[in-house]
Amino acid sequence: MTLSGIETRANDVALSIFGALHPADLDGVGTLILLGPREPGFWATFTGSPEYRDGAPDALDRWSARVIGALAGEIGGRAFFPSDGPPYHPFFRWALDSGRAWQSPVRLLVHDTAGLFASYRGAIGLAERLDLPPVPAASPCDNCTDMPCLSACPADAMSGEGYDVPACKSFLQTDAGRDCLIGGCLVRCACPVSQSYGRLKDQSAFHMRAFL
Repeated sequence: MTLSGIETRANDVALSIFGALHPADLDGVGTLILLGPREPGFWATFTGSPEYRDGAPDALDRWSARVIGALAGEIGGRAFFPSDGPPYHPFFRWALDSGRAWQSPVRLLVHDTAGLFASYRGAIGLAERLDLPPVPAASPCDNCTDMPCLSACPADAMSGEGYDVPACKSFLQTDAGRDCLIGGCLVRCACPVSQSYGRLKDQSAFHMRAFL
């Protein structure tokens, strides 16, 4: 079993490996594989699913549990999800430890291919200690001279000082916040890496509605 083989299988269900690590805090897990949406194509797969169409709550979490759970079973692994808990799994730290995500100037995770659209749908733990590929030497933010994320928030809810979640939610419920609500967080959209990732606005709008 190799990471490239698992990546191929993940791609078949509209997921990509967003990083992998050898965790020190998970008993029986030699390799932890972090999974996120494969773009383009993820949104069409998800919106065609029974979870999206049945009208019940938590459609994306339920889709992730079914699809990643099945993939974990196929490769002899154990599935982990951000929604498990409390206590919750430390996905933020796992992402940093993978070497493919960093804390951005606005404190959100920035991923080497997804930018500020980093979204971890789940992870699979394997007993085997697989060989890991090389990771980027530095964050994409290190070479981002303009840092548009720092000035993109119209509500001034997100900056280098942190994220004011109540202010963000309040702004989204005003007429002025409509662009963020239907087109996605302007801070996340401003990231140059995000712009090359291929996420559709409908998907961002889905996440914004869920955030409210």
